[in-house]
Amino acid sequence: MRERQRFRAHAGQSRLLLRTEERHPVLYTEGLDPEGGPVYGERVLARDGRLLRHWEPHRSKLGAALAKQAEPTLPGVGETWLYLGAATGTTVSHVADLVGPRGAVLAVERSVRPFARLLALAERYPNVLPLLADARRPEEYAGDVATADGLYADVAQPDQVEIVLENARLFLGPSRPVVLALKTASLGRGPEPRAYLEAASRALAEGGLEVDSATALEPFHRRHFLVGATATARLFGGGAAGGSASATPGLGRAARRR
Repeated sequence: MRERQRFRAHAGQSRLLLRTEERHPVLYTEGLDPEGGPVYGERVLARDGRLLRHWEPHRSKLGAALAKQAEPTLPGVGETWLYLGAATGTTVSHVADLVGPRGAVLAVERSVRPFARLLALAERYPNVLPLLADARRPEEYAGDVATADGLYADVAQPDQVEIVLENARLFLGPSRPVVLALKTASLGRGPEPRAYLEAASRALAEGGLEVDSATALEPFHRRHFLVGATATARLFGGGAAGGSASATPGLGRAARRR
């Protein structure tokens, strides 16, 4: 009974539960399969016929941001989200929990080895739709993605800003949310993390995204930020995303090395 009383629902997401008596909020998502087990070795709890899965902040950038009490726009119940850089599906599985059985996660991954584990996840999570493709070439999966309610990206590439802008332009509409796990180490010996964050934020804004928030993810993820943004009408009004990024100090040089 004591364990039961520790949980409260997140204010904006009924499928996300928190325990707040510790240093950082401890997060759990309501699993799609009440009789299933862990996806990646996370702790699981049974409660009122539901499976609650611990969202490990050291294994997920979005989970880390929430543990630091950031407030990015979260996927809503019943929504469809495009996820770039799905890898083996750790964070994908929690996003799939959030959107629930009536929602969908279109999970793009270009590497065959992690994609095999993503396929295994999709067998347990029917709302996960794996797409073996390169996020730099969204035309490869344009036939599988009509529109999305939101975009989450964890691509960790030097041209990550350009990738996000192009996918947002093709698959979102005005006022739709974008959440970007920004890896500053992707630039190698480039600017310091804060300087890169500022440059990336300018490039996103010039490309047509309104940056709403930026959260440093230490101590969970070194040299990472979680950036929240919103698509504006300007994103869809023409102008090359690549031009915006390349004109920003520290971004164009790295992008040209890809």
